[in-house]
Amino acid sequence: MSGKSITHKPTLLILSLLLLISVPVPQIAHAQSGFSSRNKQEDKRLTELLKEGRKLVDAGNYPGAIAIYQQAAELDNRNARIFSGIGYLQARQGNFLEAVNSYQQAIALDPKNADFYYALGYSLASMNRNEEAILAYQGATRLNPRHVNAYLGLGVVLARLDRYGEAANAYKRVTAIEPRNAKAFELMGAMLIQQDRPREAIEPLKQALRLSPRSGTAYITLGAAWLSLGNLAEGLAAFQQASRLEPRNATIYLQMGKIWKAKGRTEDALKAYQRAASLQPSLAEAQLAQGDIYVEKKDYIGAIISYRQYVSLQSSDPDGYYKLGDALKQRDRKREAIDAFKQAKQLYEKQGKSDKVREVEKILQDLD
Repeated sequence: MSGKSITHKPTLLILSLLLLISVPVPQIAHAQSGFSSRNKQEDKRLTELLKEGRKLVDAGNYPGAIAIYQQAAELDNRNARIFSGIGYLQARQGNFLEAVNSYQQAIALDPKNADFYYALGYSLASMNRNEEAILAYQGATRLNPRHVNAYLGLGVVLARLDRYGEAANAYKRVTAIEPRNAKAFELMGAMLIQQDRPREAIEPLKQALRLSPRSGTAYITLGAAWLSLGNLAEGLAAFQQASRLEPRNATIYLQMGKIWKAKGRTEDALKAYQRAASLQPSLAEAQLAQGDIYVEKKDYIGAIISYRQYVSLQSSDPDGYYKLGDALKQRDRKREAIDAFKQAKQLYEKQGKSDKVREVEKILQDLD
């Protein structure tokens, strides 16, 4: 039975969905010693470093692995795979600017490697540098016309820019290469919801689930389509199935939180964000989102805790420090608030946001 009509904001809802239903993360290209160094001792050291780096990657110690690979790059600065490995590790930690720089170095050394272009596109898209991402994805498809993941990434970025016809062509290219590619149908459905065509989205999403019946993200997108049609019961059922299939997938709960927040169901959104943050404390977006809800509820202690966690994860985001400062101010923790606002001001200055700098300066004057 269809529930009551729910206000729908397709762009707000689906732009976040397209981040969740993103393309596959680039894989690491483990580097091998590819040169005879000036002496055997250097060559031996390089081999040892690459082995040590690989062990650290396998152990999940990405910062340690980056440090090792950087040492290796000093010994072999013509080895593209070393730079691509650094790019992969930076991307896995969310350091996309550093990843972009590393992948660009890899491409400069090996300009015919389609996977490097794909990884560059992925990193640029993660920073919303969409036009540049398009060029990188197109570079991958030129070098490898059957690079399915590059077409998927291209479709996602084109859809973000409302270039729906081109995005649809990219997804169709995927299904021509791989007729049973569930992700292509899933992204087609998401794009149709973004175009405020949720009824048309149902069939491709069901096709995605026929091909990949255990895809939690496909159920989330299907739930979004049902909610957009005002069918709360079907939407909830799809969300519940997503959480049953992937009960420890933090991004599913993050997305559920976004959807509930867009629909005005604040308590449900908070529970979803809390679940996401408990499953993956490093998920910065969940920490920020639950902090915002705590502020709405005037629970400033909860907001302070969440915002502190957020800025520890995203130390270059001035908005996080601004929000932390405001929550501290509400609790009359003046000295801590001043420190947070000063940090926000410094970061706004670096970004050239003069209006925000003046706003923070006024707040600091009032606090002194």
